[in-house]
Amino acid sequence: MKLNHLFLTTAICLFSLCCTTSKTNSKESDSLPATALKPYGRFVMNLQQNLEMVSSAMHFGFSFEGKQCQIRATIPNGDGHNYLQYELDGVYQKRIKIAGHSAKPIVITAPTGGKHTVWVYKATEAHTGPIVIQKITGNQLKPLQKITAPLIEFIGNSITCGAAADPSEVPCGSGQYHDQHNAYMAYGPRVARALGTDFVLSSVSGIGVYRNWNSNGPTMPDVYERPDFQVNNSQRWNFNTFLPQIVSIALGTNDFSEGDGKRERLPFDSASYVNTYLKFIKVVKSKYPKAQVALLSSPMLNGKNRSTLQNCLAAVKAGADAANPSDKPVALYFFRSMRARGCSGHPSVEDHAMLAQELVPFFSKLLH
Repeated sequence: MKLNHLFLTTAICLFSLCCTTSKTNSKESDSLPATALKPYGRFVMNLQQNLEMVSSAMHFGFSFEGKQCQIRATIPNGDGHNYLQYELDGVYQKRIKIAGHSAKPIVITAPTGGKHTVWVYKATEAHTGPIVIQKITGNQLKPLQKITAPLIEFIGNSITCGAAADPSEVPCGSGQYHDQHNAYMAYGPRVARALGTDFVLSSVSGIGVYRNWNSNGPTMPDVYERPDFQVNNSQRWNFNTFLPQIVSIALGTNDFSEGDGKRERLPFDSASYVNTYLKFIKVVKSKYPKAQVALLSSPMLNGKNRSTLQNCLAAVKAGADAANPSDKPVALYFFRSMRARGCSGHPSVEDHAMLAQELVPFFSKLLH
């Protein structure tokens, strides 16, 4: 009797242990921590081991099974808001507003059961502030990593950010500046999707080469090496994180700006623009010595400014090629003139589709 009792007690203990282990494994499989995600773009993994989405269109992907999953996302500013946007099974869905005071998770709902893929993008730019991803919850979660493909880095200003492009939810002239951001629909991500490449955006609204739209700095050469493009950040971005095959630079619109009319604004200085641009290209080449550098003009400049910018970019190309005779020659693309239909004279979502259509043959040739 005692022996049978001992066997029975042991069996119960083993059964309890198996149940406990099964429950633990189930819980682990239903939660995907931020550390497991494979991010593309500028990001920071903070002290809490949460993923801070920093740059425009910074994105990550995951798969789940069933009809629903949840994303735990917050922002540091309790009184502010920010935006994500996402694809479900390869189809773009919508932007999602994240309020600073909200503790509710983002719910992703699929129309049917089975396995689904989700790609989540930051709709806004770095200066809007980070979006913090804590974890994903759902069934059979797995992080997604893109199939190895060429990568294009798009450096630029508000146009590259997709800023002021989408007034479908908040009309132009109302709300806050980032309420009309739509980085997913900007020309860079569109070009990358059309060509099957990866991409990252390194862009800041209002920024220029030697001066900004309404100030003398800090300009892109001043902030490019910071992970969040903030000049006071002592941290440096790790440029080994991504190795682009092409670095596209579209800077110049803001250098030609007349400002707000309140601050003193000197006439455009071609020499300062060209010399500063050449120094910036030297920095870019030091980070990515094997990358092809491509310079884009501005679709928003016309008349004399348009001609001057094109001449300056030709001078930059000549100087960079002369300084690096063994490298691939710098490529140039001059946009066709555009009557932008977005907010405050920026390209709209529809305009970005046209810009991307222009650029696809240019980048396709560079890739091949």
